[in-house]
Amino acid sequence: MSVMTRPTAVGPPGYTETLPCEPETARRARRLVSAALNTWGIAELVDPGALIVSELVGNAVRHTSCRLVRVSVRRVTDDLVRIGVTDKSHALPRMDLIASGDETGRGLVLVDALSHRWGYDEMRSGKTVWAELVVPTC
Repeated sequence: MSVMTRPTAVGPPGYTETLPCEPETARRARRLVSAALNTWGIAELVDPGALIVSELVGNAVRHTSCRLVRVSVRRVTDDLVRIGVTDKSHALPRMDLIASGDETGRGLVLVDALSHRWGYDEMRSGKTVWAELVVPTC
């Protein structure tokens, strides 16, 4: 007698990929976000999602000495998508005040403007910086 089993999804649907902590990773992260959002039928969030993940990856590259980052895109609820970047650094993100002539330091200001909300989760092995987007209603 044979028993057939099928995988069962547990938790919200999502996509994740571990990538090198280098500037070129932002492009791969944008593709991951775009693929997830298009798969879920919410292409209108691709542009803000791509900008957000680019900034979060860029911050990890600039402000940590990590070799790898984990990029994740999760459908937390039907109306909420969370984009996160995990690294092994314990340095926490902060949104600095910037002057009009500054050429850097705008990343989290942009994330704050584009997202419903953003934050970070501290872990024993580092942190995840995340931003959430609200899925538009039909």
